[in-house]
Amino acid sequence: MTIFWILAAGLTGLAVLFVVAPLLQSTDNDAGTDDDIDLAQVNLALFKQQLAELDGDLASGKLDQTQYDAARHDLEREALQNLPPDTGARNAAAQDNAAQDFAPRPGASRLPGPRATALALLVAVPLSAFSFYLAVGNQQIIPQIEAAARAGGSGQGHAGGAGMPSLEVLVARLEDRMQQTPDDAEGWVMLGRTYFSIGDTAKAEGALARAYALLPTDTQVVLTYAEAVAANNGNNLQGRPAELIAEALALEPDNPTAQWLSGMGAFQRGQYNAAAAVWKKSLGQLDPQGEDAAELRQLIAAAEERAGVPPQMRTGATDDTGAEADLATGTTAKASAAAPVEAQATTTPAAAGLVVNVSLAPELQQGLDPRATVFVYAKAAAGPPMPLAAQRITVADLPATLRLDDSMAMAPAMTLSLFPQVVVGARVSPSGQATPQPGDLEGDAGPVANTSTDTVLVRIDRVRP
Repeated sequence: MTIFWILAAGLTGLAVLFVVAPLLQSTDNDAGTDDDIDLAQVNLALFKQQLAELDGDLASGKLDQTQYDAARHDLEREALQNLPPDTGARNAAAQDNAAQDFAPRPGASRLPGPRATALALLVAVPLSAFSFYLAVGNQQIIPQIEAAARAGGSGQGHAGGAGMPSLEVLVARLEDRMQQTPDDAEGWVMLGRTYFSIGDTAKAEGALARAYALLPTDTQVVLTYAEAVAANNGNNLQGRPAELIAEALALEPDNPTAQWLSGMGAFQRGQYNAAAAVWKKSLGQLDPQGEDAAELRQLIAAAEERAGVPPQMRTGATDDTGAEADLATGTTAKASAAAPVEAQATTTPAAAGLVVNVSLAPELQQGLDPRATVFVYAKAAAGPPMPLAAQRITVADLPATLRLDDSMAMAPAMTLSLFPQVVVGARVSPSGQATPQPGDLEGDAGPVANTSTDTVLVRIDRVRP
């Protein structure tokens, strides 16, 4: 608000300067004219005095007529030279009447001078501007703008502008559009993914089934549909999802997503060597330094560990050809003597689930939009960074107690049951994005056992740099 008043005062002063400056300049010129008039009157008086002296000398005989004429001529020439420039053309008669010309007329009203007018404007202009602002201006607009700026700085503005429709409205519009254009396969894919984002997996499967019917040879559509079917079947990739994954591999054998899901299916069946073999094949297509490659290496290590491969033999110990054959036939490969495959194949991950209590530190609550999204998740303590289970709530729901289990997995087969030790965390995302952003608020706890019966306490108490 202070900056506003400084700017207003500066602009008002500039306006006054434009108005007053010409008046002050005019006053100076008028003063110069007055000085010229005073000087002309003095010179005229001296001329008359000297002329009277010459007349007296002529009368007394001190000067003859010739001397008198010469002296008077010199006196008149000197008087003309002493006149100001703007009065030099005046004749002697005008000089004699100068005092009368510049004298005020009897009974005439005297107008204020330029200096008085400038002084009056110097006071009147700012007062008029201020009065006009009080009459028609919005005195609350500056505090409102400052409050909006502070809110934007704290991240509230990232959740979408006031004119941005809600996600529910956008979904409804997309549903209406698909009713009008039922043959738009890309539209059905978009609608299915949108349903996924809001957690409605049943509708997601229905929309993606429509897309699959229209584009049965599009690898990405086939795989997305497979994930939707698995999501509605406890994230189980067996049965229809496995059939769809096989179709995708037939269409595009080197597709990384298809290979990843194929490995997950083998992992679920207890075919850990087969899973590791498929993932190793996929690993060769990724950037060795990338995050995807690091995550896949963790999965390979987990598969080899479950397969009983000794630590010193895990890297490259599996025969890729045999593993692929095992995957195709659904049988297990030969394992090391340390752990027979038959025993491994009958081993299933223990059921897992955690009760989580999430709270927000009081010092972080000020200015936070109650509608901001809060992601509550569990991820492997030593393994892929991908969340194993997640729920989405809002700041208004805090503090909240909820449960994380295998039914909330972010991807098929990446479940709590597969990782004995997990870290539980929560993150406030004003932007609503699942990917962490600078300025998000977060907190975590753990590692904890994935089957712990104790409530895991998570306090959101720090700002993400």
